[in-house]
Amino acid sequence: MAKTIHSEGHEALCAELIRIRRAEGMTQADLAAKLSCHQSMIARIESGQRRIDVVELIVLARALGSKAEDITNLVDSKTPKTQKL
Repeated sequence: MAKTIHSEGHEALCAELIRIRRAEGMTQADLAAKLSCHQSMIARIESGQRRIDVVELIVLARALGSKAEDITNLVDSKTPKTQKL
């Protein structure tokens, strides 16, 4: 069984969320305030300690002024075709 939380795809997701947030000039605290959550939750998501589901990805993408499809396309390209659950 693969440990998908540490997969190339998941690492790409975390890196892309960080890249977009920084490109928008936002801190983790700024994003957390926009989402009405704690900064520590954003930190756990970005560090890969907390996984997110599809709905959470959509909400995060919107808060970052991005499209979830753009993020998932990048993650798809970084996830090996041989990746197992």
